Amino acid sequence: MRIIFMGTPEFAVPSLKAIAAEGNDYELVLVVTGSDKPRRNKHSEPEPSPVKQVALSLGIPVYETDDVKSQEFADRVAAERADVIVVAAFRILPPAVFEKAVLGAFNLHASLLPAYRGAAPINWALINGEHETGVTTFFLQQRVDTGNIIIQEKTAVDPAENATDLASRLSVIGARVVADTLHLIASHKVVVSGQDELLASRAPKLTRDNTRITWSKPVKVVNDFVRALAMKPTAWSTFNGKTLKIFRARPGASLGEITPVSPGTLFVDKGQIYVSCSDGWLEVLSLQLEGRKPMEAVEFLRGFRQDREQQLFV
Repeated sequence: MRIIFMGTPEFAVPSLKAIAAEGNDYELVLVVTGSDKPRRNKHSEPEPSPVKQVALSLGIPVYETDDVKSQEFADRVAAERADVIVVAAFRILPPAVFEKAVLGAFNLHASLLPAYRGAAPINWALINGEHETGVTTFFLQQRVDTGNIIIQEKTAVDPAENATDLASRLSVIGARVVADTLHLIASHKVVVSGQDELLASRAPKLTRDNTRITWSKPVKVVNDFVRALAMKPTAWSTFNGKTLKIFRARPGASLGEITPVSPGTLFVDKGQIYVSCSDGWLEVLSLQLEGRKPMEAVEFLRGFRQDREQQLFV
């Protein structure tokens, strides 16, 4: 069975490796990924995507594109005469591309569809405090993330997991589901189910606007927000007029007679940073102030002076 694999980030790597591990059963004729670009920060040198690095190490031909709507790309896909196109964390494909696969094109999505359709399903599941999530494979159709479901696998969400941890775990589960999906397709045993539109929810792209912390919300909600965006793109606030990213936090213990006041009020106690929310304190564990490196709270506080409490986070 001839397969084209499309993906870019680390999340897609286990799926690519799982297909390659099948040996002679499948022929990976092409890997499609995003072009080389700075990946650590905007000032770093361009680097190949994680998927490209693995594909090259396995000796699989690689095609880089940032324009999936181009005729050149559609022609290249058609030329490979693929039986199946497998998509994992890639761009939205037009029908002119995914319809080139003889047996179909399917996507691995990091949610239990129809929940959390969109670009950031892992993050929004954690933002909303979900106790369960999972992965779904489904056949592509023109409307994004709406195709018929092939396989779903559920998993519980650990309350201590952040988005990076959960993405890593789901990528491994997803690789197994991708392999199982290919087996069903190869054996012509696929039985699909439609998505219930009444249960659909969205997971829109993360932006600077929707990743800003709202301190007037309850502690649990703010804590879920922080872990949902760690370690990238990261929840943020402002501190004395500068952007401050918060990587790790946890609900704070009672501070004795110190009761939370105006949301965003900072309180330092025994080398620990607490910020007031609507119903208690959030303890900030690691953070990064604009222009400085990431650091633990105790390091951040060295040389830091303040009155007993100040409204510093907004």
